[in-house]
Amino acid sequence: MTCTRCRQFDAAPGGELCRACEAADLHPDVGPSLPQAPPLPRAGGVPQFGPGAPASWLRSPVGLGRAVAVLLGVVALTDLAAVWADVTMLDVLGRVSDGTYGSAIEADADRADRLFALTGAVQTAAFLATVAVFLVWFHRVRVNAEVFEPFGHRKKRGWAIGGWFVPVVNLWFPRRVAIDVWDASSPWAKPRSHALVNAWWTFWLIGNGVSQAGSRAYARAETADEIHSATQVVLFADAFEILSAGLAVLFVLTLTRMQDDKARSGPRPAESEPVTA
Repeated sequence: MTCTRCRQFDAAPGGELCRACEAADLHPDVGPSLPQAPPLPRAGGVPQFGPGAPASWLRSPVGLGRAVAVLLGVVALTDLAAVWADVTMLDVLGRVSDGTYGSAIEADADRADRLFALTGAVQTAAFLATVAVFLVWFHRVRVNAEVFEPFGHRKKRGWAIGGWFVPVVNLWFPRRVAIDVWDASSPWAKPRSHALVNAWWTFWLIGNGVSQAGSRAYARAETADEIHSATQVVLFADAFEILSAGLAVLFVLTLTRMQDDKARSGPRPAESEPVTA
């Protein structure tokens, strides 16, 4: 039978707990603030998912993962539109720098300004919507990961959200949470490489830094040459964010699929049960 406390391993012969649960130093009692037990498999060995399931059961990340992927695709499209606006702005600024004047260039400059502002507003709206859904998904996969591996997390579940907003620590806390979730969600017999997580996080950091630099430079720019230089930085940031969004989609869909597959694979195989002295 499966251990009645952790429901991860087979119970020791003649008892209801696994050997890990019997060893207090390796497996302390599960309290309200610690990971709760996962569900016992239903018919076919598949744990029950869904919003009506008890709090101790896994909750499927599939719907949220797909929603995040779609929103990231929208973000990429707004970035593509922003690249077009940036190129249009650079074209007008280049003509002004070359000494072109008149009503025609003024009309083109007005259109470029409006397009630049419009795409920026759409980018911001798409980004904020994506952030909101991503954080819900990220917290869910973090909680699910505690079911797969209750003791393999170096940061509490609250950091899955708070880690993004606390200055300085937001440079590495979200990655640390993601790595622990990734490891806990990997197949029982074969851990997955961290390459995709590291690539996603590296591109996120670079893109975020370049985007902030471009925004600050554009806000300070006054002359045509300064605006031209700032717009070049903004163009690079918008183009780079398209790549970042693509890697983020891969990360979200891969981790979502890993958790779904692992949940459907049932409890940890008996041979993986830790042995205590």
